[in-house]
Parts: sequence; C-alpha cells; structure tokens
Amino acid sequence: MIKCHLSRILGERKLKVAEIARDTEINRNTLHRLYNETATRVDLEVIEKLCRHLDIQVGELFELVESSEVSGQ
Repeated sequence: MIKCHLSRILGERKLKVAEIARDTEINRNTLHRLYNETATRVDLEVIEKLCRHLDIQVGELFELVESSEVSGQ
C-alpha cells in the first residue's frame, strides 16, 4: 500500500488544503483525497506541483508500506 504523508506535512507546517489549492491551482478535491488517503490515482503533474511547492522529494510525500503495517496486525 502507498501511504501519503500530505496531512502530516501540512500539519507540521500549519498549512491548509485551501491554501495549497490556491497556490498550486491543484483541484481542492484532489488535495482532499490525498490528505485523507482516499485517492486511488494521482497525475504526475499533481505530484510534481506539490513537491515543488512544498520543497520536498516524492519519497517524503509517499511511502510504500506493507499492508500489515497499515492495519496494525
């Protein structure tokens, strides 16, 4: 499973989804899906805009984790 760390990153920086949407012109619904980890697919352009805007690498935004780590088993 791929885990998205957008909510943690925005929380640490005290940023809001609405601010990121306004600054990057990424659709707010797309950002909410990433924030809530409900997105099933994301355009590479969106990933690039987020990484450039937040000055992070792709690996800081996304992480590949084993399913057992997510479910707590």
